[in-house]
Amino acid sequence: MGQSGSGKSTLLNLIGGLDQPTGGSVRIDGIELAGLPDDELTRVRREKIGFVFQFFNLLPTLSAYDNIALPLRLQRKAGPLVRERTLRHLGLVGLSGRADHLPDELSGGECQRVAIARALVMDPVVLLADEPTGNLDSKTGAEILALLQQINRQTGSTLVMVTHDAAAASSCDRILRLRDGHLEGEERQQRGEAGDAGEPSTGAGTLPRQIAPAGRRARGSQP
Repeated sequence: MGQSGSGKSTLLNLIGGLDQPTGGSVRIDGIELAGLPDDELTRVRREKIGFVFQFFNLLPTLSAYDNIALPLRLQRKAGPLVRERTLRHLGLVGLSGRADHLPDELSGGECQRVAIARALVMDPVVLLADEPTGNLDSKTGAEILALLQQINRQTGSTLVMVTHDAAAASSCDRILRLRDGHLEGEERQQRGEAGDAGEPSTGAGTLPRQIAPAGRRARGSQP
C-alpha cells in the first residue's frame, strides 16, 4: 500500500517477472527469477503467476468464456480440459450464466470477475492484483474484494494486491506500506473465523531485510 510514486507497481512488476531487479532476490515457488532466460521467464509467468489489472485487459472480440479459456488454448491444452477448467472458473466467479457475453455486454464488476477467472485458470501459485477495484464503484469494489478473499481461501493461491485505498488494504491479512521505494511499515490484520478484520497489529521494528513472494509452501496467505 502507498501513494502514487511509492514503488507499488515497480514491486509488482518485479514479483511478476516483468522487470529485473538491480539487486536482491525474487523467487516464485522456489525459482529465482533474476537472470532467467526470456523463454524460461515467460514459462514461469504463464504457469505460476496470475495477473489482475485495474482496467481488466479483456479482449473485446472474445466472449467471457473465450477470454478465460485463452491461456489454456495458448498452452495447447486438450479441448475437454479447456472446457472443464473454463466452466469451473466461470462458476467460481459467479458468471456461469454470462459465458457467451462480450466484454461490452458486461458490467465493470462482471468484467473484473472474468479477468480474475482468466488469471486463475492456469492454477497459479501467486495472484498479482494491481488496483483491482480502482475502476469500480464502491459497492462493486467491495464485492470484488470479497470475491478475492473467497478465492484466496478456496484455491490457496497467494494474493498480492497493490492499492492506495485504505479500505481495500484492510481486506488483506497483511499490509506492507511503501514510501519512495522503501518499506516503511507493516500491519497484520487479526481475523475471526468469518474472515473479518479486527484491530491491525503493527509490526514496527520487525520488518525483514528482504521480502520474497511466497510460493507453494505459503499458499493460502494474503500478503
